[in-house]
Amino acid sequence: METQGIINVPEARREEFEDLRGLLMDNLSVPPGEGEAVAELVAASCLGGNHLWQDLKLPDRAALSALMKAYFRPLSDANVHDMKWKKFFYKKICEREGFMLCKSPSCGDCVDYHKCFGPEV
Repeated sequence: METQGIINVPEARREEFEDLRGLLMDNLSVPPGEGEAVAELVAASCLGGNHLWQDLKLPDRAALSALMKAYFRPLSDANVHDMKWKKFFYKKICEREGFMLCKSPSCGDCVDYHKCFGPEV
């Protein structure tokens, strides 16, 4: 593993991490000095295989939503349909790149796959 800032990121997933980190940094609602470490932690946790709130060691999804509102308000405000956060981030990255359909790579084996990738409200 190689170090990116304060987080160890496997070389094979560095580009994905950088895309996630960039999205988060572009949507900070706190000064960069206060939010950069949080952006890196959230981006690295998106590479995990569980729900994002679980990989962040938060008690529940509501705690993750509160974190998003505090640090990344533009993203929080944009998630008007309460899409699962990991799915929402990858969707936003795909939109940046001009793609219409993407799925987060660590979700395929999740037991809750059908809850995240079913129809949106």
